[in-house]
Amino acid sequence: MCSWEGAWSVSSLRVTDVWVPRRDIHHFGGFQHRDYWTLPYLTRMNSSLVAYDDSDSDTETGKAENLNLSSRETRLASSAVNPIHFFAPGGLGTKSTYKIQTVENTASTGTNIICEGAPAYKVQANNRDLAAVYPWKEYSNQAETLSGNESFSQKRVHQDKIITIKGIRPYIPKRLRQEKTSKVYEKKESEEQRESCAIPGDQISTEVSEFIKPYLGSKYKSTEIPRNLVFQMSKHSGPVNKVQWCPVQGWSHMLLSTSMDKTFKIWNAVDTGCCLKTYSCHSCAVRTAQWSLCGRRILSGGFDSMLHLTDVEKGTQVFSSKNEFRISTLKFHLSDPNIFICGGFSPEVKAWDIRNCKVIKVYKAAVQQTLDVLFLPEGKEFLTSTDAVSRDSADRTIIAWDFDSAAKISNQIFHERYTCPSLTLHPREPAFVAQTNGNYMALFSTQRPYRINKKKRYEGHKVEGFAVGCEFSPDGTLLVTGSSEGKIFFYNYHTARIIHTLSAHDQACVSATFHPVLPSLLATCDWAGDIKIWQ
Repeated sequence: MCSWEGAWSVSSLRVTDVWVPRRDIHHFGGFQHRDYWTLPYLTRMNSSLVAYDDSDSDTETGKAENLNLSSRETRLASSAVNPIHFFAPGGLGTKSTYKIQTVENTASTGTNIICEGAPAYKVQANNRDLAAVYPWKEYSNQAETLSGNESFSQKRVHQDKIITIKGIRPYIPKRLRQEKTSKVYEKKESEEQRESCAIPGDQISTEVSEFIKPYLGSKYKSTEIPRNLVFQMSKHSGPVNKVQWCPVQGWSHMLLSTSMDKTFKIWNAVDTGCCLKTYSCHSCAVRTAQWSLCGRRILSGGFDSMLHLTDVEKGTQVFSSKNEFRISTLKFHLSDPNIFICGGFSPEVKAWDIRNCKVIKVYKAAVQQTLDVLFLPEGKEFLTSTDAVSRDSADRTIIAWDFDSAAKISNQIFHERYTCPSLTLHPREPAFVAQTNGNYMALFSTQRPYRINKKKRYEGHKVEGFAVGCEFSPDGTLLVTGSSEGKIFFYNYHTARIIHTLSAHDQACVSATFHPVLPSLLATCDWAGDIKIWQ
């Protein structure tokens, strides 16, 4: 057996000699030998791993590095560590690596060593012991690597007392693996739910349209009756239930449409007539949707009983919740953008808070379905239209509620035997209009006791069971409604006479709305899935 130059030997320590070719001498430091040289291998004894304590100061470490051979032998002889051989699986020349983590043991002077891939052991060790076993190594406070034919790698971190020997996976109990898999699956499912549900189209622009700029900051002029078709948009594959302009005047070039094809879309209905984005977060027909007051979010509900508050630009859900019934109407509170009211195929109407995704109030009525919701000025009271009709009178057809106390204020507002599929508020006067299935619109006061105006009745169009909407012009002079025949009717608000009729669609026109800024722009939609812009 060949020997080292300046070799050392200790009878009390058994060391396995690993023979390494001379060409690999540069991997281990400057020990020259004319033929071969040996490396004491990592050893263990009595199920203990040899490690060292990083608690020694830099001064002590420096002293350990400068000790001569005889002093090393003397220290090794008195060491309490009694190691045995610890062989790497795979033999010499095979990359077999481990990960060891040391945890400081405050109850003793040593350290706890955790080896991933092997049981954890507690040993008493320090730099002096390890310096005695490996006298040629320099134990600095920096990461060190010892390699021979890539046999293993060792990393030392002084601050965290971590020694890592990488390679073998640690054993994880089945229970912990199942918990980890469950958490990963839940996280992935949650991320998928929050992923964008938007099908990209043209990029949504927040720049003010050149057509709208001249009208911003000026008083709204008198509404003109539109007569010419500007755009016809036909990308919905099902009936369109409703169209609505963005309430922010600077972004009012965007038009929202909801459809029975399970989607709602945003259009540039002023400049190009193109679809900007399609949102497909619902699994059933989208019955209703509404812009938030800030114009950056859209609240939608449908026959899948799901409520979604969608970020317009990202297409992600800010708020999502499963409702107990199919949804037919939604309305944001006039003064609190975090509160909205939801109604549908249920005798209950619910008020939600999107900040905690909870129902904060429930309004109960002896009805089967809520058709529409309308907030009165200041938001302290609201109205609901229902499908409750008795033999002689429409009891509970329109109900007035106190928002805070959830108490009924009145349920004897409309006494005719017709349901009211939609309600709309006059922009300037204390009045609202109810669309009825009796082929006319009735006018009411917004002040208690909400009396009907028997002198004015807007009639001449046909509804025939469709949920046809109606709306006032921004200046309040015109009242516009669709019809089951596909025509659009313009009524003079003060005289209740028909001013103009527009043959707009081949099938039932269920929604018509004036632009909030441009005085003669009108959007309409029909049961065939078409959207048209008129001027």
